[in-house]
Amino acid sequence: MYKNYIFDLYGTLIDINTDEWSAKLWKSLQILYAYHGAEYTPQEIKREYGRLVDKEKASVRRRHPEFTVIDVKIEKVFRALFTQKGVKVPKSRIDFIAEAFRCYSTKYIKLYDGVQDLLDTLKAHGKKIYLLSNAQRVFTENELNMFGLDKYFDGVCISSDEECSKPDAHYYQTLFDRYGLKKEESIMIGNDYISDIGGAADFGIDSLYIHQSISPEIKGELRSQYTVMDGDVYKIKKLIVKE
Repeated sequence: MYKNYIFDLYGTLIDINTDEWSAKLWKSLQILYAYHGAEYTPQEIKREYGRLVDKEKASVRRRHPEFTVIDVKIEKVFRALFTQKGVKVPKSRIDFIAEAFRCYSTKYIKLYDGVQDLLDTLKAHGKKIYLLSNAQRVFTENELNMFGLDKYFDGVCISSDEECSKPDAHYYQTLFDRYGLKKEESIMIGNDYISDIGGAADFGIDSLYIHQSISPEIKGELRSQYTVMDGDVYKIKKLIVKE
């Protein structure tokens, strides 16, 4: 079978539900910024956050015109919300703000049943495990640690670090170049038929699609070699791990 198993994170290994536009979130964030000397109304900080995200996206596009799908480092936005109010803060404060934002916006977060069994099985068979996630490191690193997933990965790529996201082939190529992977030895496992499966197909590697409740609706061709349509993670090893 395969030597390298490349996983998506959210919707594949971690089940998560977030709401980044609730009034309660922005009221809480407004209070937190006020604690540290940056005065906003809840409506103002929500509006400025959106504006600064768009500004940072435009900056990334100027720096990387070769990327078709970009990402930003959200810490730059949290810092800019202080800077434009004339408040200087250390990196540790920005990290705290980011962590609080994630906590305030998360409705629930948990591992899917069968994830640890699958990863333990892959390790027991001497396989290499990699993460290729469209995510913010400042959020994801904590969540990997929280669930003890960090110990499983032989390599990690997070889109905010690279300013590039799936399904862009540049992002896949970054992972393969960094860790010396071969396409014929590798498979992508994910729950998004465009980012994970379409991206893998365009890049030239096999894939397994797992459908979860948070998966985008499939409106086009599903281009995976393997499918698990009922969200049962235990079925993955039966399909792509040779016992």
